[in-house]
Parts: sequence; C-alpha cells; structure tokens
Amino acid sequence: MLTETITIINKRGLHARAAAKFATLSAQFGCRTQARTNGSWVDAKSVMSLMLLAATQGTDLEVSTDGDDEATAMETIRALINNRFEEEE
Repeated sequence: MLTETITIINKRGLHARAAAKFATLSAQFGCRTQARTNGSWVDAKSVMSLMLLAATQGTDLEVSTDGDDEATAMETIRALINNRFEEEE
C-alpha cells in the first residue's frame, strides 16, 4: 500500500470536473484507490465521494493506492493533480 499527501494547487480545487477526471483516472487501475482530507477515507473512483471532500486550493489531500498497479496509479494521480487537472488557470 502506498500513501502520499498531495496539495491541491488549482484555483477551483476538487470541483465537479476535476473530481470526474480524478475518478475516471482512478477507475483505469485495478488497485484500490482512496482519498481523504481530514477523517475518513473515500473511494477515489467515485465522483460524488471525491466532491464531498470539499478540497479547495491549498488543501492537503491524502491519496492511498493498494494493489498490483499501485505505483503506476499513484504516479498518474500525482501527475494529474500537479498538472492542475489539465485546466487552464
């Protein structure tokens, strides 16, 4: 299992479109993918669960991957977040 803290850097935070990209990307991997800000873990393959985190710009998001392709999943998720969910600022 891998766990990493990644800061949300895009201006609009983990809004609907960003959450959809995150969930769609997570669903491409067979490993279990979860996220949390404070408190309980949520399924990172669920758009609604991700949106409930209410992660705004500057929020430290904990991401966990567990399974055969966990390293690749973590690397890809980290790149998506650090690339501001492919949105122009």
